[in-house]
Amino acid sequence: MAAHAGLSTHVLDTARGRPAQGVPVQLHRIEGETRKPLAEAVTNADGRTDAPLIERGSLQSGTYELTFHVADYFSDFDAATDPPFLDVVTLRFTVGNPDAHYHVPLVMTPWSYSTYRGS
Repeated sequence: MAAHAGLSTHVLDTARGRPAQGVPVQLHRIEGETRKPLAEAVTNADGRTDAPLIERGSLQSGTYELTFHVADYFSDFDAATDPPFLDVVTLRFTVGNPDAHYHVPLVMTPWSYSTYRGS
């Protein structure tokens, strides 16, 4: 098993050029039509959760959703719209190799977002 196997995330605010602190994050496992809650966290000053969302050795193959509640984070952004353009960002992804580490960050602005599989 890889030394860092598990699931982690972080949130980057590219409009301000800094990590996004204070963003609530939820993790669900998708089982058919059911969303099974696995973890909840809030991003810290580095834009990361204080602990992995799934610890090493506990990750399973399957489909997951990361949900980021970003509206409140952008509510104080000078150029943000009222109401905010982005409210909740959901990323659905599949874990094929549970022995590998999956790092799924959210890179965002008040008007757009992207993700990638990081290390």
